[in-house]
Amino acid sequence: MGKYVIAYDLGTGGNKASLYDVDGNCLAETFVPYATRYPAAGWHEQRPMDWWQAVVKSTNELMTQANIDKNEIEALGISGQSLAVVPLDNNGNLLRESIPIWSDSRAYIQAKTFFKKIAEPEWYLMTGNGFPAPLYAIFKIMWYRDNEPKMFDQIHKVIGSKDFINFTLTRQIVTDYSYASGSGVYDLKGWKYSDKLIEASGIRRELLPEIVPSSEIIGTITSEAAKVLGLPTKIKVVAGGVDNSCMALGARNIEEGRVYNSLGSSSWIAVSSEKPLLNQRARPYVFTHVIPGLFTSAVSIFSAGSSFRWVRDQLCKNLLLEAEERKMDSYDFMTMLAAEVPIGARKLLFNPSLAGGTSLDDNPNIRGAFIGLDLGHTQADIIRATIEGITLNLRLALNELRKLAKISREMLIVGGGSSSKFWRQVCADVYNVNIVKTNINQQAAALGAAALAAVGTGLWHGFKKIDEIHRIEEIASPIATNNKIYEQLLPIFAKAAKCQAELGDMLAKLEI
Repeated sequence: MGKYVIAYDLGTGGNKASLYDVDGNCLAETFVPYATRYPAAGWHEQRPMDWWQAVVKSTNELMTQANIDKNEIEALGISGQSLAVVPLDNNGNLLRESIPIWSDSRAYIQAKTFFKKIAEPEWYLMTGNGFPAPLYAIFKIMWYRDNEPKMFDQIHKVIGSKDFINFTLTRQIVTDYSYASGSGVYDLKGWKYSDKLIEASGIRRELLPEIVPSSEIIGTITSEAAKVLGLPTKIKVVAGGVDNSCMALGARNIEEGRVYNSLGSSSWIAVSSEKPLLNQRARPYVFTHVIPGLFTSAVSIFSAGSSFRWVRDQLCKNLLLEAEERKMDSYDFMTMLAAEVPIGARKLLFNPSLAGGTSLDDNPNIRGAFIGLDLGHTQADIIRATIEGITLNLRLALNELRKLAKISREMLIVGGGSSSKFWRQVCADVYNVNIVKTNINQQAAALGAAALAAVGTGLWHGFKKIDEIHRIEEIASPIATNNKIYEQLLPIFAKAAKCQAELGDMLAKLEI
């Protein structure tokens, strides 16, 4: 008889359900999307019941695909999008049909009020919360208090995205250390909520859920949940973790100094360490790892693959038809053209800040640009410059992390961009490290959630199993002559970014 676990990857766009065997092989997976609503500027909301319905539907589809006995499923594990705030009353009823998700920035007034009591730099160095402050959970809870007092007065607990799914599965209200570290009132080095920060927020500590280890079994699924999922009630549920930390686990960041690059719509480079990597200038955003005793610290750019998509859709529309005629993926066709262009794209640079600036930039008003365009440049030059510009921007992020920790000379790459052999070589040449491509591509977060379920139930004796699951498919090593060119381009790219940030401020002030 085999033993299996189901992993849920509850993301911004939908839920992915994956079935894993005891050896960590993904046997089946399915994805169910859900909508995000934008009722006002800066408001990004989703319905928690949409999450649950996506879990139910994806589980049913998964079990239809999988040729296994449902009684052989041992446990469920979940990775959840961060910084969500789901209010529940004493009876576990939802108090708001739609809730702010991680990217919702409405609570800027509440953050401003909070920082009159606690200096913002002190707050960052305690929490590692390097995203814009209004995104963090405590400020959204304060927004509930200030704007919806009748609803707020009924709140028993405010929990996160994956914790709501776990509650619906088991009726247990808990969170884990990784998700709690995005609350805005969590003391990273103390591994607990901070009384000082909670007091400054004016929110009762009792509203925050109890914290347990990510691999702890919190219960078994209720008869009500079992009926709609089509699963037996004996299946165990582990606490799970925040998506950033589950992805770090699934991406082999299980030891000090290991690093991975997630290359998707946005992109980040993250390193695991025994101490959180904190710096006021670069402001890495830090989450407690799902592995006890570790942290995952990252620096990101907001628009990586989305910048490449913009170039495709706005500047390369002709290539979409040609790629279709050749029966090629449009991105593969673009990178094929880019590979025909000399390194450095004939001295054309691209800054990918199409979604504004991150902590790496001088201010959030920076916007993207092509620098050095002349009449001799071609469409292929523009494509190559785009890929190189995204990667050069990530190299600046890597430089900041290197100032804070000793980082491995080998970097795993995951996400949609990792499928491009050409882009992997550009990363190797720009970062000057070996870029490792394994069989785990966009499954890192799901694998992390499955690993928590396997460890929590004793199917695995530890997280070292992750290294066995990853099978190396290719290693791209830096080419010295290529790296030399990128080292010359990097300071020019950085200087151009500073100028763009200044120009962005000037443009932002224009009343047109």
